[in-house]
Amino acid sequence: MKHVTIKDVARAMGCSVSTVSRAFNDKYDIHPDTRKRILDMAESMGYRPNPIARKLIKQRSFNIGMIVPEFETAFFPKVIMGAQEVLQAHNYQMIVMQSNESWETELKNVKMLVDNMVDGLIISLSSEDQNLDYYQELLSRKMPIVFFNRVADELNASKVLFEDYNWAFFATEHLITQGIKKIVHLASHEKLSFAKNRIQGFRDAHYKYRLDPGPTLNCGFSVEEGERVAQELIDKNDIPEAIFAASDLSAIGAIKTFKRNGYRIPHDLRVVGFSESRLASYIEPPLTSVSQPTTQIGKTAAELLIKEIENEVSVPQTVLLNGRLNVRASSMPSIQA
Repeated sequence: MKHVTIKDVARAMGCSVSTVSRAFNDKYDIHPDTRKRILDMAESMGYRPNPIARKLIKQRSFNIGMIVPEFETAFFPKVIMGAQEVLQAHNYQMIVMQSNESWETELKNVKMLVDNMVDGLIISLSSEDQNLDYYQELLSRKMPIVFFNRVADELNASKVLFEDYNWAFFATEHLITQGIKKIVHLASHEKLSFAKNRIQGFRDAHYKYRLDPGPTLNCGFSVEEGERVAQELIDKNDIPEAIFAASDLSAIGAIKTFKRNGYRIPHDLRVVGFSESRLASYIEPPLTSVSQPTTQIGKTAAELLIKEIENEVSVPQTVLLNGRLNVRASSMPSIQA
């Protein structure tokens, strides 16, 4: 396939290459009518600007690297969609890689993107223990980076966060105000800042009502992890009145296991999840869950990154986004499934 060049357009118009170039770049010294005729001719010929030439002129790759921990839940794909919408509007391409919850893979991905001269990075950290030295090095070299969802407080970089503490507090309070006192929290990896905030919100909701917080049990993000922890509670005959899970998938795993063992949800045990997955409204009974503005998280991260690339901000920014609690039958017997 032959690509139409600026010389082809100039030849068709019977003018110089410099005239066509001035039309493409909307220079002041070209008549509007002439510019319009050139642009119309270029469009009819199927002309597309040479991206390599554009990158050389601007001294940018117009590529953005994005690294997420996993694709198993709907959370990260929705964030990616939001970021892509903003980046495409600013003529950036996005390269997405996933760490599979591995710090080693995450580091390899970051180095590969940097070696390929991306203009900036959008990152959500893996759940494994990390050495942050390479990120510190990149930041010291003024590499534009925005972290979201899973961040490291030690890094002085822009961040897009959710009000995890507040909504963990509200979700727990939703249970307590129904007279529930024995609540178990299925927590995700405690070293992650958002997990710490959810744990603290869970505990502080108890303190508000002069209750001792229930146990916080280590649980991952998967259905299988929720099933495992629920079965352990059943085996110990230590059944709570309610479960507040740090993820929808672990909440769903717990529901499946308790129902399989003859417990009725929500009559015998109430369950609240976090992150409003697609499955939340389809499981039986439908799952009460905290909804996060996933698409907006991606958009905000991309907007912050573009500002850093364009030197519109001189200090790192932190943006906190709000959510809502979608109450369904899993946590309230009065709601019909």
